Amino acid sequence: MEFTVRQIAALIDGKIQGNESLKINWLAKIEEGQPGSISFLSNLKYEPFLYTTQASAVIVEESFEPKQPVAATLIFVENSYSAFARLLEEYHRQVASGRVGVEQPSYLSESSQVGELVYRGAFSYIGRKCKIGDNVKIYPHVYVGDNVQIGDNSVLHPGVRVLDNCIIGNHCTIHPNAVIGSDGFGFAPQTDGSYKTIPQLGNVILEDWVNVGANTTIDCATMGSTVIRQGAKLDNLIQIGHNVEIGRHTVIAAQTGISGSAKIGDNCVIGGQVGIGGHIEIADRTRIGAQSGLGKSIKEPGQSLNGTPPQNLKESLRSQVLVRKLPQIEKRVSALEQKKGE
Repeated sequence: MEFTVRQIAALIDGKIQGNESLKINWLAKIEEGQPGSISFLSNLKYEPFLYTTQASAVIVEESFEPKQPVAATLIFVENSYSAFARLLEEYHRQVASGRVGVEQPSYLSESSQVGELVYRGAFSYIGRKCKIGDNVKIYPHVYVGDNVQIGDNSVLHPGVRVLDNCIIGNHCTIHPNAVIGSDGFGFAPQTDGSYKTIPQLGNVILEDWVNVGANTTIDCATMGSTVIRQGAKLDNLIQIGHNVEIGRHTVIAAQTGISGSAKIGDNCVIGGQVGIGGHIEIADRTRIGAQSGLGKSIKEPGQSLNGTPPQNLKESLRSQVLVRKLPQIEKRVSALEQKKGE
């Protein structure tokens, strides 16, 4: 796949300094750039590589002023990191759009509807009464249960399981071996000490532009829906319980566990290995540090929290400093006590 610098600049709304006719056929890190590649400079820690890179073109910030001569053609944009991400997205889209048609063996129920330019990989299975939109990519070994809806331009990578009645929006990406719609963890304790399974009758809804990482599991609701709102991004190895709601454009890092019926607001940022208790609410724009544990609702929006139980981030960091100093403090107190005893 090949583009000119002029085409790339038009895509990312950039201004060119250098040869706009250069051919670009791959993307690279600035320190690994070779002729024919394009890279970007966002973190000025990597600026020295700009003067030595062999990349044909480099995307830089509008405000950037080189301190030395630069051999590469420069494309000036408002935000170089975002522009390069946009370029990666377009490259991925172009590669993915090349896959169309059906590989055999695969199964499609006669009662299901499939849109145009759909790719169905080998050993994929699509159950009864499903509706698959246009330009959907279903990679090998994907299982799609009955009554499932998948919107336009969504991608299901190898090994994904989407169970009965779930709804996947437009432009969603589900990475390998994620499970959408597995049974929620619902068991009723019995008088004899055993547990009786509570049937999980609901579904999962992913709204548009949701990204689900590899091996993440999203449980179906007991009744109603587990909902992942528009633009939410979930990392690998996340567990989301039944009837949970994740707000718009919230991002959650790996190994986080969210218990049933928790409600997380819009534009939240949740670090890795965070534990969130059931039936609690987290306000919009909350930021939660890695390995924190939340057992109570966070009602004030825009807070940065850390620890278990969570504290204001600055207070938490202060507490950690004090904990590290405890051995020194103990020695000083002991010395004072000895001196007082004398």
